[in-house]
Amino acid sequence: MEPAVSLAVCALLFLLWVRVKGLEFVLIHQRWVFVCLFLLPLSLIFDIYYYVRAWVVFKLSSAPRLHEQRVRDIQKQVREWKEQGSKTFMCTGRPGWLTVSLRVGKYKKTHKNIMINLMDILEVDTKKQIVRVEPLVTMGQVTALLTSIGWTLPVLPELDDLTVGGLIMGTGIESSSHKYGLFQHICTAYELVLADGSFVRCTPMENSDLFYAVPWSCGTLGFLVAAEIRIIPAQKYIKLRFEPVRGLEAICDKFTYESQRPENHFVEGLLYSLEEAVIMTGVMTDEAEPSKLNSIGNYYKPWFFKHVENYLKTNREGLEYIPLRHYYHRHTRSIFWELQDIIPFGNNPIFRYLFGWMVPPKISLLKLTQGETLRKLYEQHHVVQDMLVPMKCLPQALHTFHNDINVYPIWLCPFILPSQPGLVHPKGDEAELYVDIGAYGEPRVKHFEARSCMRQLEKFVRSVHGFQMLYADCYMDREEFWEMFDGSLTPSLRSTTRSARLPGTEPEPAQEEADARGDPVPRARRHLPFTQAWLLCQIHTLRKKPLQKHPLPTWP
Repeated sequence: MEPAVSLAVCALLFLLWVRVKGLEFVLIHQRWVFVCLFLLPLSLIFDIYYYVRAWVVFKLSSAPRLHEQRVRDIQKQVREWKEQGSKTFMCTGRPGWLTVSLRVGKYKKTHKNIMINLMDILEVDTKKQIVRVEPLVTMGQVTALLTSIGWTLPVLPELDDLTVGGLIMGTGIESSSHKYGLFQHICTAYELVLADGSFVRCTPMENSDLFYAVPWSCGTLGFLVAAEIRIIPAQKYIKLRFEPVRGLEAICDKFTYESQRPENHFVEGLLYSLEEAVIMTGVMTDEAEPSKLNSIGNYYKPWFFKHVENYLKTNREGLEYIPLRHYYHRHTRSIFWELQDIIPFGNNPIFRYLFGWMVPPKISLLKLTQGETLRKLYEQHHVVQDMLVPMKCLPQALHTFHNDINVYPIWLCPFILPSQPGLVHPKGDEAELYVDIGAYGEPRVKHFEARSCMRQLEKFVRSVHGFQMLYADCYMDREEFWEMFDGSLTPSLRSTTRSARLPGTEPEPAQEEADARGDPVPRARRHLPFTQAWLLCQIHTLRKKPLQKHPLPTWP
């Protein structure tokens, strides 16, 4: 009873303190108190609920039977919207705070919300090596099921709460991407409900234009209701080598060399300064040396990026065997390194042993409770960006990141970019090795101004034929956006689908006035057709050349 009484007293004192200081003051200046006392327990409850739900659904095998009914309900909502005159655009009914990004889109309040309750794994076909999933299935669900039966995805992005739909409509990457490409490149089929309520299946051979246009489209072409994804046999452990490297030239040479070696299943780099990094390479294995086994995902273990930094500080190489699922979600507990800004003592051994089992707080709950003042502070004084540049431009890119934002650590993840149709492809006709440069944290440059600094960084990325992940703040105008991305498939699909109701890209008067005032709100939030500002915009489907429609797949 005593611990419960003590906790109740602490909670009461905290509520009195909030009453005196005000909730906004506490959320901004003592956010860790609110996170530890409320968001961590609430996040744990969420996790338990979704775990139990997924277990029950799997045991009852109810997902395949309910899937068809749920898709028909989505079609019904779309058709009702058409019958009502199609007066507004459509978007998913999922609240904006649930998405894994810093942004909460205001369009949810003005668009027609289509409720989509699709969050289950439908089928695992080990003969065809395919898993069929609904769009709200998370990476945590996928690894929990597939690794338990000896399979895995070739590309499995790190954070537990990332969804299949977000990784397809946006993009996804992992340290195995130098072999398999981005998340979209392991997908073999998409199933969508279009704006007329019709159901369409697309593959590289069937409705191929639509298949290649869906990735990075942020939902502007239809509602994703299922996807088929390749799976490969899994092994128990990752044999991971850690190698500290000093000197920018040596870092880039070593990282490029390891990324080109086919025997490496996983390649990743953490850059702790412009001249210091740790390069990690891994292979799958079923055997492990007991003395070198490191279950890094256990709640009492150090955060992964801090653990890696020890190899740099001690200037020694290392070899560890990490359980497969622990490796996949190695950055989850610390949300890469963002959690150190929210809970400064989160990596302290005492905190880890006492409360680490509740970490991390849900990103969605952090967004829900941040408030407008804190959101603006994050927007102006915090960077969360992933820029994809050719590997040959890595030294120049790291210098640019250092000069423009000076955020460390920096995440380096190589990937092969195939020469395929779509918004993103290499400049030439052959596949090219790229690298994802991930910067997450508070800039340390003097007089940092988000809009001007990020526009300068975006300009560099365009100049080397790179790309910006669109989950983050985007400051480009329309012309700059289409300079970065290939929109050649868009006119073809517009012709095919007569998408007259897709929002225009011309600046609105209100935005022009904001620009004249120097308003820092990025115009891309309102004017880029493929950013989250136009998530799932309606498309008319009067066709010159009809897409091949399908009846819904039926299940026994």
